[in-house]
Amino acid sequence: MADKQDRVLVTGGAGYVGAELVPLLLKKGYKVTVLDTFWFWDSPEEYSKAIDAENNTNLIVVKGDLRNKDDVKKSLEGVNKVIHLACVSNDPSAELDSEFTHSVNYDGSINMIDLAKEHRVERFIYASSSSVYGVREEPDVTEEFEPEPITQYSKLKIEIEHYLMLRLDDNFKGVIIRPSTISGDSARLRLDVVVNILTSFAVKKGKIKVFGGDQLRPLIHIKDMIRLYELLLRVPIEKINRKIYNAGYGNLKVIEIANLVKEVVGNIPIEIEETDDPRSYHVNSDKIKKEIGFDVEHTIKDSIIELKKAFESGKVDVDDEKHYNLKRMKRILEKLKEK
Repeated sequence: MADKQDRVLVTGGAGYVGAELVPLLLKKGYKVTVLDTFWFWDSPEEYSKAIDAENNTNLIVVKGDLRNKDDVKKSLEGVNKVIHLACVSNDPSAELDSEFTHSVNYDGSINMIDLAKEHRVERFIYASSSSVYGVREEPDVTEEFEPEPITQYSKLKIEIEHYLMLRLDDNFKGVIIRPSTISGDSARLRLDVVVNILTSFAVKKGKIKVFGGDQLRPLIHIKDMIRLYELLLRVPIEKINRKIYNAGYGNLKVIEIANLVKEVVGNIPIEIEETDDPRSYHVNSDKIKKEIGFDVEHTIKDSIIELKKAFESGKVDVDDEKHYNLKRMKRILEKLKEK
């Protein structure tokens, strides 16, 4: 359980992972501050209600931007640990406006690291991405492999990894996590990640559309991902300081994911179309199990079952643009250009 003195800042705490992580941390007894732009919510109040934390006195919500130093400073008040999730997430969204993406993912992250160090934060957990390895032929891509990022999103992740490593010292310590593609339900559900997309199509359209199919995807259930972040708050910092860890359940071809979806949803057709998308990622996550004892508790099939239940319950409007980063980011950028 949490130390009574712990206040954890979760940047992007209203995002896909953050909206599940924050309630877990509150349940575990942590005091939590969230810094988020709330681009995917009508208001911070809607978010607090969705995560069942409307009246939780241990939660502080700061509506703000990583690029604004005053917002970052406000969010760091009383904080001794940071989980930095916030960014323009996924390749298509990042590619909409390269300057904007650089300002958020790079400049904003630099602000967060520098000001966290200035505020004497003891532990900084950075969420990078398994996509930093690029497209590899080797069967086991471990943390020892030199990254070969192929997109702006993954290139900026590596630049921030390098910057954080340069800033860490005897008082400001941290760890870098390279998560696999996350799947499963969330209070801020994303329907633009592979398992979620295929399950949504299967339940709502009665078919599964696969582009290509042989591309590999490293995967992890959202419940395991948030368990890992909470564990990293408790592991002795000397054990993980300056370490880089892959975090995944395993690697599946897209067609294998589609067949799992078909197994859960029912006997529906799988339509395969050609694609020129070169992205095919696979990673090995043995290191984190060996060094800190983390292992997954949920399968990808579990996430499909949970998603199917959520879709069939009617609680998810699959046509709502808030579930799609690319659609919402287009609208946000349009509004910013109008100002």
